[in-house]
Amino acid sequence: MALSRVRLSRPRGVAGSGESTRLLPQASRLVELPYSSSSSDDDGSLAGDTDLPMAEQDPGVWCPVPPKPGTFSQCVRYLAFLWNLLFLLLGLLALAVGVWGLLAKGSLGGERLAPLGSDPMLLFVLVGLGASAVSLAGCLGALRSNPCLLRFFVGAVLTFAGLEVLGGLLLLAAQHRLRDALRDALLLCLLRYQEEPDLRFLVDEVQRNLRCCGLGSYRDWETNPYFNCSAPGVQACSVPASCCLDPWQNGTVTNTQCAFGALRLGDMAASTVVHLGGCVAQLSAWLRSQAGGIAAGAAVLVLVEAAGVLMALKVLRDIVPVGVRD
Repeated sequence: MALSRVRLSRPRGVAGSGESTRLLPQASRLVELPYSSSSSDDDGSLAGDTDLPMAEQDPGVWCPVPPKPGTFSQCVRYLAFLWNLLFLLLGLLALAVGVWGLLAKGSLGGERLAPLGSDPMLLFVLVGLGASAVSLAGCLGALRSNPCLLRFFVGAVLTFAGLEVLGGLLLLAAQHRLRDALRDALLLCLLRYQEEPDLRFLVDEVQRNLRCCGLGSYRDWETNPYFNCSAPGVQACSVPASCCLDPWQNGTVTNTQCAFGALRLGDMAASTVVHLGGCVAQLSAWLRSQAGGIAAGAAVLVLVEAAGVLMALKVLRDIVPVGVRD
């Protein structure tokens, strides 16, 4: 603290030696008065300001607040919600169909658990579960602006897309093995034709539409325990009605007995009743002819997944500021 020295002077208009003599000792005295300089005040104020935390001086520096999403961001957010809601409903539908099929055939019973792995309805269940879980995460993530759910959705979709691309590349690289795998699948369907209603429906549709019978020829049905000539039933030495040249009776009703005893006939006589050629060659030719459509379907699927991922990333970018990202 600085001290100021003020010298007292005699007021003007007062004369007299005695009075001036009495004032001299007083005038010689120094009066010390405290004062504060402006520079010290400024320093003190600055020091006081620097003592405040930085968060109190400018909270936005340490706790950035994301800007309010614009109209476009809001539209993308609700579009992402509706997009995932649609696939959630489709996934639940596939799951319901698969569970209904398993329950209707009794595949979930204790005595039917062994063939459950080869049941086609299991594919519907797995696809329905996967699609429902991923779509539900996308719906909740977009609706509640949850970064964790959105990241899970993006990661799951990218994983599925990668597996799809990898599967397509493997099919292209192993085309010569595709026919063997197709033959094995059809052989399984042939052996379990009477036991699985959905397999029976699939085989009948293939044989009826492609005008074929069996794997390599119509005599492949001898491996089926119900159509074998040593079988005790009425279907012994027969083939399914879908192998018939004309499986319809009066054009409307399926004639289930049109192929009875076809395996007892020679090839010439059987050719007037059933198709002699197998379905493996016909199905392979059909797949080659539909290669363009299959590729277009795969491209559409990839575009749908890419659209969902882009919308999720846009929503994630809006709710997670750049300054606070890990």
